[in-house]
Amino acid sequence: MIEAAARALITHGPGVSLDAVAREAGVSKGGLLHHFRTKQALLVGLIDEWFGHYDVMVESLLEPEDTPGRWTRAHIRATFTTDELWSHPSVVTALLGVPELQQRLDVAAARWRQQIDSDGLHQQRADLISRALDGVTLADLLWRGQETPEEREHTRDLLLKLTEQTGPLV
Repeated sequence: MIEAAARALITHGPGVSLDAVAREAGVSKGGLLHHFRTKQALLVGLIDEWFGHYDVMVESLLEPEDTPGRWTRAHIRATFTTDELWSHPSVVTALLGVPELQQRLDVAAARWRQQIDSDGLHQQRADLISRALDGVTLADLLWRGQETPEEREHTRDLLLKLTEQTGPLV
């Protein structure tokens, strides 16, 4: 139902009705309401799924050997993996209107930052990479499609290169 809700948001925009979500999910509106009592509850479910999806992607991209920078490299690769469903402007716009987003984002961001900060890289490297990934994410939301695939790959590769050494940058 969560992915159906995201697809319905893409089709109908942030003002999507629960009826449209139920149709997209192939369930009755009553069936949808059994799991999500309100549209707000459905959107909170989308937020939780969005962050959970990212966490699973990061873990799937972890290198098997325990080397410095492995979590950071997984976050870099996950950030540069395009997932049209979860990064679509209609989905993001709907989620930005949910009051619980900030609380859930704070918890997730603290978890992700802890993974990068305890990854064996100097704090300067961790800070620069974390801020760059935040910028990439924001640019993907605001200027979708403005960057060529080659430009994205170049930026990704530069960030990955920063993880090859563990010392300070300056």
